[in-house]
Amino acid sequence: DVYRLFKTYPICMFSGNLGSKTKTGDFQAPEGFYAIKPHQMNPFSRFHLSFNLGYPNRYDKAQGYTGKYLMVHGDCASIGCYAMGDDNMEEIYLLLDAALRAGQKAVPVHIFPFAMDNERNFKTHDDPKWNDFWRMLEPAYHAFESSHTPPKVRVANKRYKIQNISIGK
Repeated sequence: DVYRLFKTYPICMFSGNLGSKTKTGDFQAPEGFYAIKPHQMNPFSRFHLSFNLGYPNRYDKAQGYTGKYLMVHGDCASIGCYAMGDDNMEEIYLLLDAALRAGQKAVPVHIFPFAMDNERNFKTHDDPKWNDFWRMLEPAYHAFESSHTPPKVRVANKRYKIQNISIGK
């Protein structure tokens, strides 16, 4: 399936700095590759509506990262989640719900720390702690931008492996 941009949504609030969540209580928001399935949807959230990102995923667990209940939700407050504001979250939630009800098994959510479309952005956000991790995410960013199809992502040897890369398709 080829994806097209429907709309962009600003993040109202996220906590921490660039760089992924690594442990319970660090107030960081995750970065990486997640998939939303029906059981992760929460229409009864105290933050209007929400869905669980599925943190920690296989990569996060392979690193020994800890944490749970990392959500994308309404409202505009965060202690490690992505708060989208109520109106935006309502639209996002309804779109996810419609995709899942229509038979899509999971909705991919790829969280990048910044647009990985030029070296200037990597230099601007240079961080020795995270540079290798971000470079590991970069091929997926370019694959999607080129093909408009989410690449298959797996974890092997404690690293993300990007499959079916067809840059320039």
